[in-house]
Parts: sequence; C-alpha cells; structure tokens
Amino acid sequence: MVGGMSNQNLTRLAITATLHCLTGCAIGEVLGMVIGTALGWSDLGTIALAVGLAFLFGYSFTIRPVLRSGVPLRTAVKVALVADTVSIAVMEVVDNGVMLAIPGAMEAGLTSWVFWASLAGALAVAFVVTVPVNRALIARGRGHAVTHRYHAGHGQHAAHDAGHAHTDHGERAMHGADAGHAGHGQHAGHGEHAGHDVGHDRR
Repeated sequence: MVGGMSNQNLTRLAITATLHCLTGCAIGEVLGMVIGTALGWSDLGTIALAVGLAFLFGYSFTIRPVLRSGVPLRTAVKVALVADTVSIAVMEVVDNGVMLAIPGAMEAGLTSWVFWASLAGALAVAFVVTVPVNRALIARGRGHAVTHRYHAGHGQHAAHDAGHAHTDHGERAMHGADAGHAGHGQHAGHGEHAGHDVGHDRR
C-alpha cells in the first residue's frame, strides 16, 4: 500500500484516476465513433480510430499537469505511458467489447438513440471494470501513483517560490525602513546644524 494509505483513500484515489482516464478516453472514443460512423467505415476501422484517439487524448490529459511541475516533455511522455497505458487499454477493451456485443450498436446511425445509449453504457461498464485495476496498480506504487510525486513536487516548488517572494518582500520592506530611518536622521542632523548656525549669527 502506498505510504500507509487507508483502503478508503486508496479506493477514492482509484476512482479519481479512473475518472481522469475516462475523460480523455471518452473524448477520443466518441470522436472516433462519430467520424468512423459518419464516413461509413467498417466496425474494425471505426474501432481502430476510436482506440487510437482514446490513447492520444488519455495521454495528453496526463502530460499537461506533469509538464507544469517543470519536467521536460520527454519525461512527461514517459510518465504518461507508465501511468495510463494499462488503464486505457483495459477501458478500451471493455468499452469496444460491449459496443460489439450490443446488437445493432455499431450499425446504428449518429441520429439513433441506440448508438448513443450503447456508447454511454459501454463507457459506464468500462469505468466500473477499470476502477479495481487502477486501485491494484496504485496500491503497488504503479499507474497513477507515478504522477502524484510530480504533482507533489509542483506544490513544493510553488511553496518554495512563495517563500522566496515573501522573504524578498520582507527584505525590501526592512531596507525601505532603514532607508527611511537614515533619511530621518539626516533631516534631523540638518535641522540641528541649521539651529546652530542661526544661534551663532544672533551672537
């Protein structure tokens, strides 16, 4: 188990990771199904396009936040491959398997409720099946557990930068206060000299 994480927190993290994966996969899956169906492609061609786009969008949804931690693109891509490949693969196998298993789902047009209901149901089943897979991966420090160390690192960098900014601001304030005191002392000294000169003239 990761860092002594409780079963409840582990399940919650697995659900969050699967929702994250589902978002990218659903965009690619729907886009692929729509394009393939609209162009009259075969079931195999449509599924191939949908799977390819699902992986593309799924990886991109992981790469973007990892890049914010300051790592180069090459490293972010490697992290996404390690974190998402199994999750997306399971989700796509289940999703497309359900679509093929539903009679008339792949042949239904884009204006048919059968197509959209089948696709929504397939994605829902894929989500339910993928959650325990992600949970098992995270418990072993794999899957989306890999991305959290980069998210944590980003938070540390932000806190470190904020600390530096606060320190710099404090130093500037102290410097300004010192400058003000020095200026006040100079003005006071100038006034004393002026008073001494006036007294000397009166004598």
